[in-house]
Amino acid sequence: MKSTQHSSWFKRLWRFLKRLLLILFVVQLLYIVILKWVPPPTTFTMIQNRLAAWRDQQPFRYTWVSYDRISSYAKLAVMAGEDQLFPDHNGFDFKSIEKAWKHNQHSRSLRGASTISQQVARNVFLWQGRNWIRKGIEVYFTFMIEKIWGKRRILEMYLNVAQMGPHIFGIQAAAQTYYHKPASRLTREEAAMIAAVLPNPVRFLVNPPSSFTRWRQQYLLKQMQNLAGDPDIEALIREK
Repeated sequence: MKSTQHSSWFKRLWRFLKRLLLILFVVQLLYIVILKWVPPPTTFTMIQNRLAAWRDQQPFRYTWVSYDRISSYAKLAVMAGEDQLFPDHNGFDFKSIEKAWKHNQHSRSLRGASTISQQVARNVFLWQGRNWIRKGIEVYFTFMIEKIWGKRRILEMYLNVAQMGPHIFGIQAAAQTYYHKPASRLTREEAAMIAAVLPNPVRFLVNPPSSFTRWRQQYLLKQMQNLAGDPDIEALIREK
C-alpha cells in the first residue's frame, strides 16, 4: 500500500515539474522575443548597482537610446575593444576561448574570451560571477539571441546595458556624464575613451583617466582605424 502511495506521489510531482519547466521555457522564450523590440525593464546587475548607489548615496545613471541615435564611433569602438569578429561569428569565438583556457591553466590572472553576444546574454538575463552553471545557461541565451535578435539588436542592447563607469550604464548615460552630450555626437576619441574602461568600468575611469586608460584609448583608436575598412563592420555600424 505504501509503495503504491509513494509511486502515485512521485508521478504527481513529476507531472508538476514537467509543467513548471514547460511554463518557464515558454515565459523565457516570450521574454527573449519581446526584447527584440522592447528595452529590458532592468537587469540583475543594474538592480545590484542601484542598491549599491543608494547605499553610497550616489546617483544611478541609465538612459536607453535607440541604435540610430548612437555614434558610429561608439559602435566601432566597442567592437574594436571587446569583439573584433562580432559580425562574423555565431556568438562564440572558439579560437579566443581556447587561448584563454590555455592561459588560465598556467596563470593566476584569469583571461576572459566572451564575445559581445555572450556579454549581452549574461548582462540581460543572468548574474555576474564565474561558475559553470551560469556559463552553461549563458551558452543557451547566447545561441537564442543570435538566432532571434540578430547582430544589430545585440549590439544595440550591449551599448545600452553595459556598465561604463561607477553606477553608469549605457552609452547615453556615459556620454552625458563624461562629455555633456548625447551618444549620437560622440567623437572618435571620446568613444574610444569610454570603450577603454569596459574591461573594468569601476577600476578604470574615464574622468579622470588613468595612464592605463589613456594607453588603451590610443590602442583602440589604432584598432578602430584598422577595422574601419571591413565591409561587414561598416555595414553594421551604418545600419539604421
